[in-house]
Amino acid sequence: MQFDIERYDGGPFGGAKLALYLGNRLAVILRDATPGLIFADHWDLPGGGREGAEGPQACALRECHEELGLVVPEAAIVWGRSFQEGAEVKWFFVAQMPETAIADVSFGDEGQEWRMMQESVFLAHAKAVPAFQTRLARWIAVRDQNEGGAKSPPP
Repeated sequence: MQFDIERYDGGPFGGAKLALYLGNRLAVILRDATPGLIFADHWDLPGGGREGAEGPQACALRECHEELGLVVPEAAIVWGRSFQEGAEVKWFFVAQMPETAIADVSFGDEGQEWRMMQESVFLAHAKAVPAFQTRLARWIAVRDQNEGGAKSPPP
């Protein structure tokens, strides 16, 4: 069920992330602990930098495949937004796949480990990348409002 995916205007962007639900939990990756790496040793979502002229969805899906070995169909994306990060635009998408896809995960060579995590745990985790906690919370507010809740997206 797609809620709302912002239309890509063809402009420049730096990268894209994918909050990937497999069943009702998120696939998350523990970033490397390399000194100097931004948010080293923090829980992250699949995604990364743009390559060539690819669009935001293609970027997020390619990165997810590289990092988790999963081929996520574009139709699995249910929500997406662009966000300004300093001088760059970054994209954030949400996708939903069946829990059975967990068996197909093949962890790549970026990060220390991957795991499935409840969204509430990711949102509250002291070592989750803060910008993605905020963006995920915005998605959850939209989802809950569309499902009949009275919540509104945070600013």
